[in-house]
Amino acid sequence: MLRVMKVTVVQHPLLQHKLTLMRDRETGVKEFRELASEISMLLAYEAMRDLETEPVRLHTPIAEADLPMLSGKKLALVAILRAGLVMTDAVVRLVPAAKIGHLGMYRDPETLEPVAYYSKLPHDIAERRVFLTDPMLATGGSAVAAIDTLKAAGAQSIKLMTILAVPEGIRRVQDAHPDVEIVTAAVDERLNDHGYIVPGLGDAGDRIYGTK
Repeated sequence: MLRVMKVTVVQHPLLQHKLTLMRDRETGVKEFRELASEISMLLAYEAMRDLETEPVRLHTPIAEADLPMLSGKKLALVAILRAGLVMTDAVVRLVPAAKIGHLGMYRDPETLEPVAYYSKLPHDIAERRVFLTDPMLATGGSAVAAIDTLKAAGAQSIKLMTILAVPEGIRRVQDAHPDVEIVTAAVDERLNDHGYIVPGLGDAGDRIYGTK
């Protein structure tokens, strides 16, 4: 695992193996979706490393003991539609009490800038630690717009979870929101002229849902 300037790259061998399988253009929709789900849970394990706990006294079958349980702020998982859904659906299995929000955005093919079309967030978002999910941090436009929306709604603690990122997208998020930590499986080389990550894994949404 590598930490640099609020960017955490999770370098666990199991995660990297699964990511390589996702990159393969021969990987089918079913397997791609399953891999995205599995990687999301592995990313969440690291992203949630700093959750607060408190001791709770209980009885095991053998003895009474003080044992840790989660405390502090409750959680919210917010997906940038549509590709972020597969990530929140996976992570909520780890934290089933978390509330889920959705932010609908698409990238204009000409300007490569985000266009917002939907927003539905938990009413108490300001009281929750927010984990924002989107498989690809490319230009960074959608991520910045989503974080803008979250902060406008009162969110104060936000982490961005993404499967792939590039330096251009990371810089854009950090310039706009230096308080937001990015947790990713890999930082790839660059964007191409069409705004796709190189070497990347293609369009995550199309590969998750089988649309092209």
